[in-house]
Amino acid sequence: MFDQSFTLFGLFLSAFISSTIAPGGSEVVLAYMVSESPEQTWLLVSIATVGNTLGALTTWGLGIIAAIKYPAEKMLSKEKGKSIKRVKKWGIWALLFSWLPVVGDGLCFAGGWLRMPIIISTFIIFVGKAIRYTMVAYATSALA
Repeated sequence: MFDQSFTLFGLFLSAFISSTIAPGGSEVVLAYMVSESPEQTWLLVSIATVGNTLGALTTWGLGIIAAIKYPAEKMLSKEKGKSIKRVKKWGIWALLFSWLPVVGDGLCFAGGWLRMPIIISTFIIFVGKAIRYTMVAYATSALA
């Protein structure tokens, strides 16, 4: 059996990677860990949420860099252009859906590209991801 700190870091890393450009399966990792250690559910949800939020902020930073290099929307990919339009339309609240697969990465990128307020955006991203991971943990414990 692995050391607990190693497995918690693995969950953090899985959640971080899942929230960047690379695909990942942090929900599966969380569900497995909750099923193995239900007494640590809130610790596991917290670690996954923080890792996923930091990954989203990495994508946010890429949006800022892209805005400097490509200031015109038409120079971005079609997907990122759509995300920018969504965030312009819905404002900062669109970031609440940053947990969605595929679309969420684009929303975080758009938030950075549009230079939305970082502290409020981080809080909204964190809340959305916390709700998602809480639901995964709840579903896992309900099925066990």
